[in-house]
This record gives sequence, structure tokens and C-alpha cells, in this order.
Amino acid sequence: MTLHERLGRLDGARELRDFHTQPAQMRAAAHGKVGELRLGFSMRNGRSILHDLYRMAPLLVQQALYWDEAMPELPICAIISVGGGILQGDRYKIDISVGEGACAQVTSQSANRVHQMDANYASQYQTVTLEAGAYLEYLPDFTIAYRGSRYINQTDVVVAEDATLLYGEMILAGRKHHHVDERFGLDLLSMTVSVRRPDGRKLFTEKFLVEKGDPTVDFAAVMRGFDAFANVICLTPPEIATRIKERFATNFEAESPRAISGVSRLPNAAGLMLRVVGVESYDVRNEVRRFWRIVREEVRGRTLPEEFLWR
Repeated sequence: MTLHERLGRLDGARELRDFHTQPAQMRAAAHGKVGELRLGFSMRNGRSILHDLYRMAPLLVQQALYWDEAMPELPICAIISVGGGILQGDRYKIDISVGEGACAQVTSQSANRVHQMDANYASQYQTVTLEAGAYLEYLPDFTIAYRGSRYINQTDVVVAEDATLLYGEMILAGRKHHHVDERFGLDLLSMTVSVRRPDGRKLFTEKFLVEKGDPTVDFAAVMRGFDAFANVICLTPPEIATRIKERFATNFEAESPRAISGVSRLPNAAGLMLRVVGVESYDVRNEVRRFWRIVREEVRGRTLPEEFLWR
């Protein structure tokens, strides 16, 4: 399937029915508005390396680095967006594959800013493939949905039964300190994750959708009192998932909590899901980091450096 065919799969989404007008400045998916990134990791001479790299601006990865002192064998790649954020009509595609027995970490250089739009929308389609015994930490920084923005993201995951994927999506509900009407002032935020085994067996699909004026956003059991949230999935064998769940204590304070977090099991013994809501981005990051540390310790027998992650 070609790049434009893959991105075109998102055009028919029901939630996009009102957002197909063409921008006056440059048509959607025009040259310069389509970014593509392909990362392939594999074992070479007993070492996990980035063996396959293809990039098309505005998405960029320069090289894999090995700077995690707690896990020096881990190649780390930071996704850089040279466009300064996501604009209307932008179309991104990211493909990440990790070969048998290899490990990798993919993150982003900074927050993913989805700018205000008056026409069309922005989309991102991702594929993540893990072969037998592979290990991947795919934890981009926050997505900040500006007032009036429209953004749809779909991620298709293929994971072997003995592989482990830690994949997180963290969302900040607008520039809360910039405009009084910025909090959930977006027009559309749609994010879907579908997971299956290499033989095609479907494990689950999870989708969350926030549309303009949705009154449920401020329900007590949703986002009342909180402006940031995270949805993190850990796809891992059942015995490892059990150990992780036993170690991760639910965080819920009765009065004025800074963050609330908890872990639940995914369908078909696929692993675990962490949900976090917080007052500020750093409150959510702290809970994601706490979960991340336990996952790495149980899967790889390594921990996180004290100064590591989102300084």
C-alpha cells in the first residue's frame, strides 16, 4: 500500500465529515505537507542497531544514540519535526519495526503542537511491528491540541506473543495558560490503536474521540479538574503483565489530587493499559515514568536513570 493510499484510509472517518474544505494557502497533502518516516531496528553482531532509516521532511531522525547509562545497549531515536508543529492539510506516516531479539526506544524531540485550523484537518498514520523477543519503548512527548485544531491519528500494531511494546499517548488540552477558551477548545481529536498478532488474529481496538462542545469532557469521571491525560499500553506476555500489575499501585488521593492513575488488563491477555489524568503535564509524566520504570525492570531487568525523561 502506497503512502497516499495509507493516509487516504483516514479520509473516510465519520468524524472528519465536516472538515474536507481545502486550505486557501496550499491544498491538503500537497508537496511539502506530507511527512514520512521509516525506522527499522535489528540485531547485528550481537548489538541492536538502526539498520533502516528513511525520512521525508518535515519528519526527521538523524541517527540512533546510545546514551542511556542504565541500558547502554538500547538505540534511542528522537523524532524531529522541522515544520514547527502540525498545520491544516498536513499528512504524516510513521513506520517502526523491531526485528527478532532487538530493542529500541523512539521518542520525540519536543511536544507535538497541533495548530489552529480554519480548513481541512491534519492526520497521522502509524505502523509498529515487533518480531519474536523484540522490545520497544515508543513514548513521544505531549500532543498539544490548540484551539480550533483538528487532528486524527491511527496506529496499527503487529506484535509477537513474546515481544513487549510500551506505547504511550499523552495529551494536553490546549495552551491552558495562553487563552481562557483554549482548554478543550479543539474542533476534533481522534486517536485509535489497533493490535493484532503476526498471524492476523485481532487482539483489540481502542479509540478515544473528543469533539467540539462535547459536554462529557467535564464530567466528574472524565476530565473535571484536570487538563492533561495519558493513555499507555504495555503489550507483553501474561506472566510479565501480572508482575507489573502487582507492583503498580493505583494513585488516588481523596482530596485535591494532582494526578489519578490506574492499570487495567487488556483483552485477549494482550497486556496492560495505564490511564492517567493530571492537573499539569509534569503530574502525568511522573505517573507514566513510574509505570515505565516497572515495565523496564520486569521485562529487561534494567531500570531508568534518575535524571531520565522529559527534563
